[in-house]
Formats: sequence, C-alpha cells, structure tokens
Amino acid sequence: MKLIESDRSLGGEIVGLDIGNKLTNDEINFINKCWNERLVLVFKNQNLDDPKLINFSKYFGELDPPGPNPYGITFLPEFPEINVISNVKNDKGTPIGNLGDGEAVWHADMTYLETPPKAGILYALEVPENQGNTHFANMALAYSELPEKLKKKIDGRILIHDSAHNSAGMLRKGYSEVNDPSKTPGARHPIVINDEITNKKLLFLGRRPHAYIIGLELEESEDLLNEIWEHATDEKFTWTQNWEKGDLLMWKNLNVLHKRDAFDPNTRRIMHRTQIKGEMKISA
Repeated sequence: MKLIESDRSLGGEIVGLDIGNKLTNDEINFINKCWNERLVLVFKNQNLDDPKLINFSKYFGELDPPGPNPYGITFLPEFPEINVISNVKNDKGTPIGNLGDGEAVWHADMTYLETPPKAGILYALEVPENQGNTHFANMALAYSELPEKLKKKIDGRILIHDSAHNSAGMLRKGYSEVNDPSKTPGARHPIVINDEITNKKLLFLGRRPHAYIIGLELEESEDLLNEIWEHATDEKFTWTQNWEKGDLLMWKNLNVLHKRDAFDPNTRRIMHRTQIKGEMKISA
C-alpha cells in the first residue's frame, strides 16, 4: 500500500489496497493522512457493490443523505445513503439518476446548508471512455496566491449560496426562479474560512450562478465574484480525474471546488455517490 502523488498541488492514487475488504486501523489512518495532504484521492480497479461502498464510506464519518434532486424521487430506496449520478433512463423514460450528460459547473457540494458535507465519495460503475472527466481546484492554494487587494476586498464578507439549483443548473423541485441574486435562497457563509485540520485559509465559494456578496451593490458583487472565480479556477490550481470503470474517488468538499465535463448523451455513465456529514457549522 502506497500513495502515488500527482504532479499537481492536489490529487493522488493509493495503490495496493482492496477497499472492499474490512480495513485495519493502520490502513484507515494511512488513507486519512494522505487525504489531508492531497485533498483528492483515487483508488483504481475496485469491485464494490452498494453495501461495500457504504461500509467503506462510514470509515470516514457519518453519512449524509443525498440532497434534493429535480425529480423529487429517491433513486435507490433500498440504499437511501447513496445518490445516483447518471444520464441513463429506465424503460419508462424516467432518469435513474441525477445531473444528466451536460456540464456540471465548478462548485462544492450542498454549501447552501449551514453545515455542508465535509467530503464526497464517488464510485464509477459505467463510464464513457475519455469523457465526463472531473476537475478539482485547490482552494487553500487559490487563497494563498490571491492578490492582496482582493484579499482585502473579501475580508469579512458574507456570500449567499444558492439552494434552488443543482450544479447542472437545473431548478430543484419545490423552488421558483429568482432573478435577483440578492434574494437567492440558501445559507450565508464567509467567503474565507479556515481548514479545521491545517488552519489554512480557504476560499469558500460554493457555486458561481445566483451567488451574492451581502452588503454590496449587485453590479459590484457580480464584478468581484467574477474576478475571484477567474482566479480560483485557474488551471494552475487544478487536477483532473480521467474516469475508468472501478475508480473510487474521495475529496474534501470544503477544501476544493470540482466540475464535470459534458459527455456524449448516447453513451452511458452510472456513478454511485456517498457523502460524509459535516461537523463544522460555518454560517455567519
């Protein structure tokens, strides 16, 4: 068992470990150490059914149920801890999962909650070749390299995180469109937070669409957010996961942003996801 680090500021592969087996304390501690250092980890060539995925996930904390989806349904009633991410539809034309085949824009998961999930775990059951890649951006490094003038502009500022839309831009069931970002529903969080383990400062941005910095004129908020997002998602802060069947990926939700590329709608992509319950209330 060892860690192979990527050549970027985040990301790494742990090799020599079958995570479908019961893990020892030493193995769990090794994973956590690597995870804290690299923020995103991948385990390749795994063979997991849903109970094994749930068991592995629980080594890292209590599981959070999936957030609401546009269809208002539970995709796996027998395993309510699991969210299905897929473009596939059943014989009745009903989606078997969430997010379809379009691009999922840069975001962190469920930051519209006062206590967002601290981590996500995603397992690839079926994936199209060289499509639908997932990109991650390191928010500690992005903050550390933020120009001082921007650091001063966002110091102490509070951001509204939209709860009405998912990362594919689809309106969640039970919500209405709001044209004024200052009236966006969702939690209010500081734009800059501290990592609970390293105490490093992080940009905490959630999702760009429908966001608003409280206390600024709307145009000023939009301009400042555009400037911050352009910086935070610069390629130099990123690492990319090129999916293969059997890959399991785990990431620190508060420490990174992630996005997914669009892919051919005529291909099949089926992923099962769990998330680890947050322990830190970060609302202002």
